[in-house]
Amino acid sequence: MTEDAARESDPTEHELTEDVSLTTPGGRLDPKSLGFARHPLVDTAGIPAGWGRNKRWEYWNVITPSHILALTVSSIDYAAVHEVWICDRASGRTWGADATVLPARGVELPPRLHAGPARARARKLTIDIEPEDAAGAVVRLRARIDTAWFDVRVTRPAGHECLAVVVPWNDRRFQYTVKDVALPASGSVTVDGVRHEFDAAWAVLDHGRGKWPYDIAWNWGAASGVTDGRTIGIQVGGRWTDGTGSTENGVVVDGVLHKISVPVAWEYDLADVLKPWRIHGGDLDAVFTPERLKHSDTNLAVVASRTDQCFGRWSGTFTPPGGTPLPFADLDGFAEDVHNRW
Repeated sequence: MTEDAARESDPTEHELTEDVSLTTPGGRLDPKSLGFARHPLVDTAGIPAGWGRNKRWEYWNVITPSHILALTVSSIDYAAVHEVWICDRASGRTWGADATVLPARGVELPPRLHAGPARARARKLTIDIEPEDAAGAVVRLRARIDTAWFDVRVTRPAGHECLAVVVPWNDRRFQYTVKDVALPASGSVTVDGVRHEFDAAWAVLDHGRGKWPYDIAWNWGAASGVTDGRTIGIQVGGRWTDGTGSTENGVVVDGVLHKISVPVAWEYDLADVLKPWRIHGGDLDAVFTPERLKHSDTNLAVVASRTDQCFGRWSGTFTPPGGTPLPFADLDGFAEDVHNRW
């Protein structure tokens, strides 16, 4: 099959254009929510805190010229799991703290994206995520640990599109995810008493609400930057969506989402994750060159997690539908391999 024929045969996912509930009144997946959206149209109030398979989280990553910043606020029913992480890009030195609170307490998460603040309070850290309006045009991220903290203002340009998608395993197990890339950010990070200000950073959001299987593995990659005057954001995932009919793949060009409705191939060496990765499919052909590795591995018998998240630079080409190949180079971003039993 030729490349043009392959593009023509790509499946088309249903696009959501109006507000819809993720769940029925009984808490099962509402079939009307299946599809993807360019804006966070799905109401997830039916995913409450409780005891079961419910997972709710906000993850933000901000890459500045000097540092990598990350925070997580989450509730996985039986526990609240949070993290703050800071990395000096030049030296590789890191500052961080995590907290697992049993049972879940000291955590606040809104019923849907930008409907209110998300907060975490634990012995080693505090986190506040505060949207300034219901559209999330400006979101303030503040996180503090013993010897470091950051205060970031994330701005969503007018008309900027995200990738929101509902992934169904069945009517009792499903996930709604919003991946928002190439968001401008500014602010400051303070480590060991030294303040670093920045006004040219990129932020990435992972907003998740769903009811998950116990054992799951995934890949996730994201990149943001400017090439030849074009703002490029890359969002790709894999494995966890296999067999569901949904993908979380897309490329945002100057704020416009181009949805990739086919799986992408991930080629990398888990035994040496700092070697280059290749991610390709659906008119995207990219090479990710790692510079730093963030590895975590916990095993508490019933609950276990292993994460290899690499930070580095993305280069390659993307061909928009009906367009010409768009090259990109040296976009800041990350790629990860994760396996959870939770």
